[in-house]
Amino acid sequence: MKHLVFGRKLGRDTNARKALLANLASSLFINGAIVTTLVKAKFARPYVEKLITQAKTNKLTPKRLLASVLAHQAFIKLTGEIALGFAQKTSGYTRIIKLRPRAGDAAAMARIELLPWERSSKLAVPHQALTKKSAKRSKGNRRKSALKSATSGEK
Repeated sequence: MKHLVFGRKLGRDTNARKALLANLASSLFINGAIVTTLVKAKFARPYVEKLITQAKTNKLTPKRLLASVLAHQAFIKLTGEIALGFAQKTSGYTRIIKLRPRAGDAAAMARIELLPWERSSKLAVPHQALTKKSAKRSKGNRRKSALKSATSGEK
């Protein structure tokens, strides 16, 4: 009997399962879709959906938790692009498509992918926003280069 048994172990200990989830989620956020076994895709789906929901909140603590779990590139893409694109949705950010069995061991394969999100230019947040000081500096540099080109043309 399976009383009080919850979740899948996937033949791994706790730390290996956590690492597997983090790596699957990071790859999914970076690439948009990954091909893996059906069991791993079903295992990762709720985890990925919860990460996207957390990223939609604009608070520091959830962002720090996400940064501690995900790869840097995945964290940037999730918070800057994916979460903003799913701002109007409450759930259902991913889909699993069953594929043919793997040739080597006939394992059931699946493709887990993010659903298309709204890719508006208004939603895109630049990775490094200009501060007032750097904006002033860049304006000054443009003025100097314009003055140099104007003075070199008069010679």
